[in-house]
Amino acid sequence: MPSVAFYTLGCKVNFYDTEAIWQLFKNEGYEQVDFEQTADVYLINTCTVTNTGDKKSRQIIRRAVRRNPDAIVAVTGCYAQTSPAEILDIAGVDLVIGTQDRDKIIPYVKQIQAQRKPINAVRNIMKTREFEELDVPNFADHTRAFLKIQEGCNNFCTFCIIPWSRGLSRSRDPQSVVNQARQLVAAGYKEIVLTGIHTGGYGDDLENYRLSDLLWDLDKIEGLGRIRISSIEASQIDEKMLEVLKGSSKMCRHFHIPLQAGSNEVLKRMRRKYTIEEFEHKIKMIRDFMPDVAITTDIIVGFPGETDELFREGYEAIKRIGFSEMHVFPYSKRTGTPAARMEDQVDEEVKHERVHQLIDLSESMQLAYAEKFTGEVLDVIPEKDEKGTAGDGYLTGFSDNYLQIRFEGSQNLVGQMCRVKLTKPDVNTSEGQLVRVLNGASQALA
Repeated sequence: MPSVAFYTLGCKVNFYDTEAIWQLFKNEGYEQVDFEQTADVYLINTCTVTNTGDKKSRQIIRRAVRRNPDAIVAVTGCYAQTSPAEILDIAGVDLVIGTQDRDKIIPYVKQIQAQRKPINAVRNIMKTREFEELDVPNFADHTRAFLKIQEGCNNFCTFCIIPWSRGLSRSRDPQSVVNQARQLVAAGYKEIVLTGIHTGGYGDDLENYRLSDLLWDLDKIEGLGRIRISSIEASQIDEKMLEVLKGSSKMCRHFHIPLQAGSNEVLKRMRRKYTIEEFEHKIKMIRDFMPDVAITTDIIVGFPGETDELFREGYEAIKRIGFSEMHVFPYSKRTGTPAARMEDQVDEEVKHERVHQLIDLSESMQLAYAEKFTGEVLDVIPEKDEKGTAGDGYLTGFSDNYLQIRFEGSQNLVGQMCRVKLTKPDVNTSEGQLVRVLNGASQALA
């Protein structure tokens, strides 16, 4: 039986794409082995969002070549899309395929087996207008299913290389999304996370069909408990979207809305298409419709031209808006982007000092948010505990408003919808008490 080993760098979308590519190999009769073992084919799914992403990708490629010089080494993903020549320069690489045409991967592998000549299968991503259909019927380690509905981005923020590695925004056919969702529910998943490169841009390239329409169609699926959106821009939250939040009992009370910076001056330099005032207004609208909603965000610290004064201004705005959690990143130069060429780059020491200030702020906001729910009963789906971090006889999972809660319960509750009372709030994992199990599985409590 031929074997294949995978190594994935970067974001959730890459992990989804790797799973999809694994399905192709599986259907061809391959078995999957660990990347540290000897395999017939090594596939490295690369990342290029930062310069270090490129470097790490190259290290992993070399590691595969060393592990088995006779193996076919295939490289895909964002770094492959933007720098195929650089990758083919690495001795031992057989196939470079970017962020498209991955359904042709098996024929390419066969071709290489027959005549052992390296293939560069990367073509111009900017011309691609079709969403690449690759299904993932199940996820080995997750109780939540990820469903990719969109690819690419039209925003061209000054710090970001992604439109060049993923192409312009394109949406998956609605019927295909619904069919895939039905399959996932049939496979036992209670929660589906809609994901993409610019997920909220779903429908931009479709006629009269928006993300809100898709959500209503998914809402009708029998047996689906929760729908979560991996990330959405403030500008993409309109009246129709708010109607869904109000009307659908399946929509999670959680939105990840990247702010990136809290000062208008910095937002303008980033080419983000909103002001802090507009962002705040949108958040207020969401909270009016969904009072207890968790809003998480991304912040880039130390963007070129961010003075101490602008940082303070941003800090105050972030505090005013109030998030339930922030992902804080120090700005890192990405070669090939406008921001990397900007004057007034911020000193590394300064960046790290600011990152710490924002992480402290994030933790106090996380705790304040969790404290609001002390004594409340929330719906939690316990996750598989591969690493045994929950402790014996305990389970952990996320509530619909993205609080991680640990509670006493047996393993057969994994993946079930549980009602759990939050007893002790905490920054990262709060403590709770199991009240009952939904889906008529109440005997599991006995």
